[in-house]
Amino acid sequence: MRSWNSLFCLNSSRPPRHIVYPKHQAGHIGKQAGHLGSQAFYPGRQHDYLVPPAGTAGIPVQNQPGRPAGVPWMPAPPPPLNCPPGLEYLSQIDMILIHQQIELLEVLFSFESSNVYEIKNSFGQRIYFAAEDTNFCIRNCCGRSRPFTLRITDNVGREVITLERPLRCNCCCCPCCLQEIEIQAPPGVPVGYVTQNWHPCLTKFTIKNQKREDVLKISGPCIMCSCIAGVDFEITSLDEQIVVGRISKHWSGFLREAFTDADNFGIQFPRDLDVKMKAVMIGACFLIDYMFFERTR
Repeated sequence: MRSWNSLFCLNSSRPPRHIVYPKHQAGHIGKQAGHLGSQAFYPGRQHDYLVPPAGTAGIPVQNQPGRPAGVPWMPAPPPPLNCPPGLEYLSQIDMILIHQQIELLEVLFSFESSNVYEIKNSFGQRIYFAAEDTNFCIRNCCGRSRPFTLRITDNVGREVITLERPLRCNCCCCPCCLQEIEIQAPPGVPVGYVTQNWHPCLTKFTIKNQKREDVLKISGPCIMCSCIAGVDFEITSLDEQIVVGRISKHWSGFLREAFTDADNFGIQFPRDLDVKMKAVMIGACFLIDYMFFERTR
């Protein structure tokens, strides 16, 4: 199993925390290693979000037309039944790496520029690009609380996922106006939501489907500090007894952490999870990044 450090090519004297995720047991994860069958966290609704495995784990490396050579793009697998266009890339993977690109203007002048991300699979192949769509005033006046539209495109520039975050209060003392993000795939068609749950100390979110029905929960630590180590957010069943995935903010090295807000994340989930729920977990990762790891100017 390759380490997170090698995948991100990070220069750090202290190795980051990492999680061993078995390749051939996609339903096993983290400290509660147990087979995540359909009855494990969706009793009575076992066919809603779990789908049959889409294929083999080995994915050939290739560059895609229309994009510069260098980091290879993941070839598009056959789309599963009822799969939104562009989400077929998610059907064969159980791990996603999100790498925020460093903006030179931010480093030199401390102006907040639009965030840009690369989204890769565990082989280091690009799956998507993500770009923030906001104006200068909103970014630099609202900071980490800013509303945004994040557009996620595939290798030919087609927008396949749109994330919409409205303007909300980013204070735990105001439980009536908590954070939320809407995930659309394709754009204009909601497939799920991530909503913040009020808690005096801990970080809590609920993952909802397109009907706003609760599906999963996310739990994070009390103190959100990545200056010396990574931070893990566990994705659990609604009763919080079974861990079904994890969103991890990874240590990026002292200079990168101190002078930029370019972050590295990893997302783990069962391979046979519905692609729509995988897309919603990507949305949850971006909401967490903006809420807790964006630098205030």
